[in-house]
Amino acid sequence: MRLSTVILPVHRWSEGQHTWRRAEDLGFHAAYTYDHLSWRSFRDGPWFGALPTLTAAASVTERLRLGTLVTSPNFRHPVTLAKEMISLDDLSAGRITLGIGAGGTGFDATALGQEPWTPRERADRFAEFLGLLDRLLTEDAVSYTGDFYSAHEARNIPGCVQRPRLPFAVAATGPRGMGLAARHGQAWVTTGDPSLYEEGTPEQSVAALRGQTERLADACAGIGRDPRGLDMILLTGFTPDRGRPLESVDAFVDFAGRHRELGFTEIVVHWPIPDSDFAADERVFERVALEALPQLEG
Repeated sequence: MRLSTVILPVHRWSEGQHTWRRAEDLGFHAAYTYDHLSWRSFRDGPWFGALPTLTAAASVTERLRLGTLVTSPNFRHPVTLAKEMISLDDLSAGRITLGIGAGGTGFDATALGQEPWTPRERADRFAEFLGLLDRLLTEDAVSYTGDFYSAHEARNIPGCVQRPRLPFAVAATGPRGMGLAARHGQAWVTTGDPSLYEEGTPEQSVAALRGQTERLADACAGIGRDPRGLDMILLTGFTPDRGRPLESVDAFVDFAGRHRELGFTEIVVHWPIPDSDFAADERVFERVALEALPQLEG
């Protein structure tokens, strides 16, 4: 099992760069950031762009994997996104993972002046977006005309450092999204069952996640793929456990152990932010980073 973190882009780089360096020093497998224009309770405060932040993070780290959790079609186009991701992959010497999902109904859904897409349209757009992006990152030149996106002789030379392209971590819980994860993903991402967040129990959450992993295995079987070749990533903070796994090393080991039994290969925790939903004792957080995985392995 690997342990990674999400660093929200809420600090000017003069301050924020130290967090990315510290994430590498603590031995995290990866550090991700959210690709939003603004997000939830942070909307009226500082919030910087994901891709410039990752570019800067690549310049101050050497081993840490970097990525988005997650990018969506809400304000991205596959042609321009492909060019930026190829550039990021090169700048980081092949350390980029693209976390990608269908998007939602939050601020990103209307920031460009459009009406929010229906769930059906989000799913349709995501399927087309992901398929085209896959081609753009693996082929030197792509032309395509779809229902939502087009590309005309789009060039992406020399392509990714990582071959055949940088990895996709596909966020999905529904059947169509699971199918896309099975077809295009090198990893699958979930935050659990959102309906359980307010009043569910940790036991109900584990049961719901077990159901998700079984549906993912079915989606893989449907296309003849071995699900063991697909990494499974749990982004924490959105299950009924909330911040409890970061209350102590023992609490995290217990939490991670229960989810490792479901097949999860990577746990992602939020870097502490005081006076927010992600508040945590930074000393305990660092102890979790340094001590928890050896206990699981032992």
